[in-house]
Amino acid sequence: MSLTVLVDYDSGNLHSAEKAFQRMAIETGAGSVLVSSRPEDVARADRIVLPGDGAFPSCRRALGSYGGLFEAIEEAVTVKARPFLGICVGMQMMASWGREYEDTQGFGWIAGEVVKITPQDKTLKVPHMGWNDLVIDHEHPVLAGLETGDHAYFVHSYHFKVRDPAQRLAHVGYAGQVTAIIGRDTMVGTQFHPEKSQATGLRLIANFLSWKP
Repeated sequence: MSLTVLVDYDSGNLHSAEKAFQRMAIETGAGSVLVSSRPEDVARADRIVLPGDGAFPSCRRALGSYGGLFEAIEEAVTVKARPFLGICVGMQMMASWGREYEDTQGFGWIAGEVVKITPQDKTLKVPHMGWNDLVIDHEHPVLAGLETGDHAYFVHSYHFKVRDPAQRLAHVGYAGQVTAIIGRDTMVGTQFHPEKSQATGLRLIANFLSWKP
């Protein structure tokens, strides 16, 4: 039976994400969903989900504080090519660098940096919080059935400036173009929370659980 592991490293409440993934795993026949901080569970997972709430440096340090956990994720994703989904700061950590409070090295899986949202329009609030319309930049199996104009729910003050435009799958308009979804090879990431994005998010989760790169 296929196994999807949601990585728990004390960087966010995983209850709603767990429920959303379990629901869509049942609907799509995608096997079981496990929340775990154990490297051995990550090593045997068929799919890996990395959530993250909070500041980039603290999330990166927290992940590194679990002995062998990041190494298990990196081997599963970059060597074994297991499908990977990063959510919010879990997506941001795929970058080369995070510039939040201090320069922090990311995973380096997708070239670019995470920088503060700086709107010239002073009526735009930071953090960027609420619903925005997605603009699809590139087709991808995880985006099947999603269209420009579909809504997603965001809560963040920093955004991912991707170096290669081909690796930005979708964006939203907020103080310019803000990266919403990234991807390459067997890796994807969402700045928004799919588990809080109603039909749009559930469709993306279902697509991820069914994705066979």
